[in-house]
Amino acid sequence: MIKTIRTQFVALTALICLSFFATQSHAGSKDFGEYQVHWSVFPSTFLAPEIARENNLNRSKSIGIVNISIMRETEDGGLEPVSGQVEGKVLNDVQQVKFLGFRRIQEGDAVYFIAEYQYSSAELMTFQITARPTGSNQDLPVRFAHTLFNDR
Repeated sequence: MIKTIRTQFVALTALICLSFFATQSHAGSKDFGEYQVHWSVFPSTFLAPEIARENNLNRSKSIGIVNISIMRETEDGGLEPVSGQVEGKVLNDVQQVKFLGFRRIQEGDAVYFIAEYQYSSAELMTFQITARPTGSNQDLPVRFAHTLFNDR
């Protein structure tokens, strides 16, 4: 009986943690035919301290991370990461603009672009991003919004 209660407690705790992280992070993608742009947004405190240090990122309850990747459809219907350029800005609730300084990171075959931004807890942030794959003259614009909450 106690073992069953403990198992249920552990399962419930894990479910609560997963739902908290799911509401804190945000991911999506937009299809542009041959290319797709994928994005994710999350609090910088989700990064392990050693990962943040290795990538020269700040961990703070008021700093968010936006992660962009450009993918190209392969002949067999799969996706492969491609390099390129990414620029953009983020607007807060009162339409104050902050330009994002994206950095390119490559880990093996994976290529992605990350930027840090300041936010206040429960503030709706609207991202306006433009990606351009290497060798292409096509801009790939994406726009999305997300609200992050400070860690307690």
